[in-house]
Amino acid sequence: MTQFILTAVQDKVGIITLNRPEKLNAWNTRMREEIVAALQAYDGDPDIAAIIMTGAGDRAFCAGQDLEEAKHFDVARSEAWMREWESYYDALRGLSKPLIMALNGTAAGSAFQVALLGDIRVGHPGVRMGQPEINSGIASVTGPWIMREMLGLSRTIELTLTGRLMDADECRRVGLLHHVVPAGEVMPKAMEIARELAAKPPVALRLDKQRFKEITEPGFRDAIEAGIRIQAESYASGEPARMMEAFFRKRAK
Repeated sequence: MTQFILTAVQDKVGIITLNRPEKLNAWNTRMREEIVAALQAYDGDPDIAAIIMTGAGDRAFCAGQDLEEAKHFDVARSEAWMREWESYYDALRGLSKPLIMALNGTAAGSAFQVALLGDIRVGHPGVRMGQPEINSGIASVTGPWIMREMLGLSRTIELTLTGRLMDADECRRVGLLHHVVPAGEVMPKAMEIARELAAKPPVALRLDKQRFKEITEPGFRDAIEAGIRIQAESYASGEPARMMEAFFRKRAK
């Protein structure tokens, strides 16, 4: 029984829907654990040939980390937190089956990173994507790793330091969105792609995905270890707590 996600199977495609629309599908620790369990179950099921991840509602795929949870973090919690992300990203990176991201809205922060760890991304003109952690006083480590792999260092620096979100047109131009369709066609397009990939020779597909993981493995492990060190320094400074407190005060007005 899941609390924060919905799961379904259609035409040999496993579907995971992030289901906290009142929180813009922002994830907490329990929600990530549910996603990992669903990914692993689908990947181990011989009757599933492809996976889709999407979000409930029409505002956001996912707003990233739930700040209601993060505002209570301290130095001691920061290392365990990074290890949780390592497990989540390991689950995504280790899939033997194709993963299509059906982006029904904004993908920000860690959700932007997770979206980029999918194999193919489908969105609509209202989608925005980016890495706004700096605006919450949170240092960015895994974000720059995956952005540099996708975009190169120059654009990664600009997006990390400004914290701005790219619109769907820019995301398509730089290659982060492979398909932009009307909002009502995002899931049908994702299903079309999932069926197409599900029909590919499975061994070749698995080996291709395995090789992509091998190519990026050193950078990923470096990002996790750097994240443990950097987040400890960040939280020791008290800056994330101050920035998040200011955010919640402003939102309460």
